[in-house]
Amino acid sequence: MQVTETLNEGLKHEFKISVPASDLDAKADAKLVDLKDKVRLNGFRPGKVPVAHLKKIYGRSVMAETIDQTISDTNRQIFEDRGFRLAGEPKITMPTEKDQVEELLSGKTDLTYTVAIEVVPPIQLADFKSFSVEKPVVDVSDADVDDAIKRIAEGSRPYNAKTEGAAEKGDRVTISFKGTINGEAFEGGTGEGIQVVIGAGQFIPGFEEQLIGIGTNETRTLKVSFPKNYLNEKLAGQPAEFETTATLIEAPGETTIDDEFARTLGLESLDKLKEAARERLTAEFAGATRQKVKRALLDRLDESHKFEAPPSLVAEEFNLMWNSIKAEMDSSGKTFADENTTEEAAKEEYHKIADRRVRLGLVLSEIGEKNKITVTDDEVSRAVIERARQVPGREKEVWDYYRSNAQALAQLRAPIYEDKVVDFVLELANVTEKKVTKDELFKDEDAEKTAA
Repeated sequence: MQVTETLNEGLKHEFKISVPASDLDAKADAKLVDLKDKVRLNGFRPGKVPVAHLKKIYGRSVMAETIDQTISDTNRQIFEDRGFRLAGEPKITMPTEKDQVEELLSGKTDLTYTVAIEVVPPIQLADFKSFSVEKPVVDVSDADVDDAIKRIAEGSRPYNAKTEGAAEKGDRVTISFKGTINGEAFEGGTGEGIQVVIGAGQFIPGFEEQLIGIGTNETRTLKVSFPKNYLNEKLAGQPAEFETTATLIEAPGETTIDDEFARTLGLESLDKLKEAARERLTAEFAGATRQKVKRALLDRLDESHKFEAPPSLVAEEFNLMWNSIKAEMDSSGKTFADENTTEEAAKEEYHKIADRRVRLGLVLSEIGEKNKITVTDDEVSRAVIERARQVPGREKEVWDYYRSNAQALAQLRAPIYEDKVVDFVLELANVTEKKVTKDELFKDEDAEKTAA
């Protein structure tokens, strides 16, 4: 066998391989000898079929199998000998002319092919003990607890029928409506006894505002347009009219926050409600703290590991993001000018993000591999159970989906693996706590999620 490297440019390599026909023939004959004891042919006793006869019947298929196996074994040996870690699948080029293929399968010519690959560069990991990471910490105050309970009370407040006066913002109006587009009724455009809280933003933009001032048993024609990103594509962006009648107008009442209110929520007392609210806020703040710390650590890893990311992986990551961005902009009707940028500038920015994501992914993978960090089946199962809990009544459907979908399971496994690697590095790093306000903790949270 002869191996010649024909390309060595950065992370790209290409090899030309030639395997003598005699080597292929010997391997194919070995497979035929093994096959002799397994096949059953009329006129021959088990195990007594001549190899020459088997070659006439199965020769081409066995040679094809031999070629595939030889290419696989040869490529693996080439990559292992050179310590290559592949960034993607090898690109193999073989003879395609009919005569060439025929001679190859009949064992009359050598196997000659090329294999092109892109590799992951060697990654020299930083000394994680030298890392300093700041951990923002917020204590849950009594005022935070009181505010949380007030929000719960506002969502649970009673409504009382108004005996006089028109609907105002904050009132709940029970309506019946019939919708039309260009004078024609459309599916899903009618409703009876629908409750609308004016200003809650439950209906399409402009609908609730036009209910202000409506009286009981009054009928109005509300003119609105469906959002361009509306789920129903047939209605998206369409102007519509709704003939709407208010059958009941109710004003919000006050909720007394006491033991009785707590019991309506399934808790024994107001003190128990405060305990539950404090626990929820503590978990919420801890989650935000975790995101801040993780982002800071990823920034530190990014700064400490500068290397060329495999172009194909960066391109793949960029395409995923860019297609998502374009689809979102198309559905919302926005342009790059609306975002104070241009398509070229946006592409450049997202290419940088893609490069960062690929490099961080490779660094995290390298850390996990070198420190034997793995995700157990039990950890994945717990993640599936947690997903199932999020859709009550459909738990079995969720469980069956993940059990039969390897790609979906891999998507669950990936963030678990990432978090375990992050925790490993944090154990080595110097993490110091810093007291911050709630506003500081949640500042720019959405922007950070996008960039991470």
